[in-house]
Amino acid sequence: MCHVLHVSRSGYYQWRRRTPGPRARRRAARAARIQVVFAAQQQRYGSPKITAVLRQEGDCIAQKTVARLMRELGLQACVYRRRPRSRSTATPVEASNQLNQQFVAERPHQVWMADITYCWTAEGWLFLATIEDLYSRMIVGWAMGARMTEDLVLRALDQAVHRDPPPRGVLHHSDRGSQYTSSAYQARLRAYGMQASFSRAGNCYDNACIESWHSLLKKELLYQHRWATRDEAQHAIFTYIEIFYNRQRLHSALGYRTPQAMLDQALAGGLTPSAPGGLPAVKAGGAADRLP
Repeated sequence: MCHVLHVSRSGYYQWRRRTPGPRARRRAARAARIQVVFAAQQQRYGSPKITAVLRQEGDCIAQKTVARLMRELGLQACVYRRRPRSRSTATPVEASNQLNQQFVAERPHQVWMADITYCWTAEGWLFLATIEDLYSRMIVGWAMGARMTEDLVLRALDQAVHRDPPPRGVLHHSDRGSQYTSSAYQARLRAYGMQASFSRAGNCYDNACIESWHSLLKKELLYQHRWATRDEAQHAIFTYIEIFYNRQRLHSALGYRTPQAMLDQALAGGLTPSAPGGLPAVKAGGAADRLP
């Protein structure tokens, strides 16, 4: 074999006895750590977030290096799969688009974004209504049910208000779906002292942040599993929102912090919902910032 390959026998055995050098050992350690992080996040993190995790651990690694190692290891984050979009029956409302794609919040509970998405189970559709705080990107309220009704969005709104009561004057932004334009929902907003803002008809970019959140939920959870019952799906969605997304998942728009960490930092810095100032405003990239 050595004769065929034109190498000396002594050189071959020396190569066999050679131990990996510092660079090779460091590379192997990084590859092992990447596999651990990738598995721990259930294949949801791509190279940018894995890079952020490694840097937080003290490894000044480049994202290109992480991406190259992931390709060599055959690791690929779960990808988005298209599904048919649902259509809502909008009714005319007087409230204007006050947000107007200015996705900027200076403090928690200044702007709330609301929307509805869906999940298929063997028992039929499961609908999810969520409310997102624009500053921290935390899902502050949510509700699930078998029907996309007015009661569904009311329960999500009530949960958001009761778990962390906001000051009066919250700007509540949603699409013009019949659930949000209903008289009961508008009356509840007025009772909570909130200002209603609506996207333009047929323009998903006016509600880009919450649309982005639902896209993320589908990519990282809903399209990765099949559930036999609605109860199973509800448990999985609850775990994703309350345990993983709000408290563990790094958010690129927040400087690779979690929504809970962003909220805690705001409170520690004296940036209360009713007191402007303190930390700088958080700005989303609008339509260009499609995924958090």
